[in-house]
Amino acid sequence: MKTLYIVRHAKSSWEYDGIEDIDRPLKERGIKDAYLLSDYLSEIITKPDVFVSSSANRALHTAIIFCENFGYPLSNLKIKKQLYSFSDGYLVKTIKALDDSFDSAIIFSHDHGINTFVNKYGSKPIAHVPTCGVIGIQFENKHWKSIKKGNTTLIEFPKNHK
Repeated sequence: MKTLYIVRHAKSSWEYDGIEDIDRPLKERGIKDAYLLSDYLSEIITKPDVFVSSSANRALHTAIIFCENFGYPLSNLKIKKQLYSFSDGYLVKTIKALDDSFDSAIIFSHDHGINTFVNKYGSKPIAHVPTCGVIGIQFENKHWKSIKKGNTTLIEFPKNHK
């Protein structure tokens, strides 16, 4: 069995002129939400075997906060530039390419790709995954490359913890 947690990056800031989209930082609210959700999740789920993040600043900062609360070494955080995409294509490729020695993974990525993925591969329809939303899906597979439809086992949004 494989367990996947997908995290949409926390709320980012639009207040800085002249920076590229990939460099946008988290807002204060985003930082607080990332600590809130990661602290809660670290108490209810087993630490994932691997943490993988988009290279975008907002996703990476979210991942770092989760690493801190889960006690996951930052030196082991995998950063994938291809996850800075707004379709599910690279997300699916990244997940299916995970090493089979990992039974669980947590991926930090972006809006549209996540929404498409969780509705295609999960068992519960989700209209919209908000910033810092976390979806857990279990797959009855031995190999990541063969995942198909899984069972949605976790849906957590920051608003449910405030």
